Amino acid sequence: FSSQQQFTDTHRLNKKQEQQLPPPPLPPKIKLNHDIPPPLPPKIREYSNQEPHLDTQTFFEPSKNKFFFKEQGIKTNELTAMLRNIHVPVCIKENFLNVARYNTSLNIETCGILSGKLQNNELFVTSLLIPNQEGTSDTCITRNEEAIFEYQDNHGLLTLGWIHTHPSQTCFLSSVDLHTHCSYQLMLPEAIAIVCAPKQTPDFGIFRLTSPDGLQEITNCRIQESFHPHSDSSILYQVKVKT
Repeated sequence: FSSQQQFTDTHRLNKKQEQQLPPPPLPPKIKLNHDIPPPLPPKIREYSNQEPHLDTQTFFEPSKNKFFFKEQGIKTNELTAMLRNIHVPVCIKENFLNVARYNTSLNIETCGILSGKLQNNELFVTSLLIPNQEGTSDTCITRNEEAIFEYQDNHGLLTLGWIHTHPSQTCFLSSVDLHTHCSYQLMLPEAIAIVCAPKQTPDFGIFRLTSPDGLQEITNCRIQESFHPHSDSSILYQVKVKT
């Protein structure tokens, strides 16, 4: 009996001591400020090897702008297959050169992506996207292309071609340009390449590879050097513009 009483007294003492222990401290509260909105998602940023300065994109409203008409045709043997017309805003030259002015003053190329929409079986350039890029006096390389694709997908835009400057050279497609444009034209037969050469005459041109001759030659070219010779330029690209 004494052992049972001793166990009971000890149990009561331990329980009393537990009741006298202070409770653990409460965790700190997380302060929420409902007046501060969440941060905006990052925009498509431009890149220059000097400093960031380019606009993200320029928009053209089809109902408010005059357009160039690019009438295109492909000759296959004796047959002629007409491609869809692609409409390019007259103001694209001025707008793009304004965006590229800083790089041009440093003799650095600038490039942009021609985006737009299909309406009544005709293609309209409605947006000019300026991606992240690195440029030299005769080359321009885009970076983070995923941001371009995401933007186009979110806004229902198609890639219709590309545009770039020749800060000190004439208005033509170099061998590097031909290979670059080949990728665009394989994705979209109507794709165009626009060159702006502000210090030369002519200072503006719209180009595409001939098909099948020019397209096949560039597709089959395996020369590794950046700049290398091809066939006569009249075989490689053609320009047909109506205003």
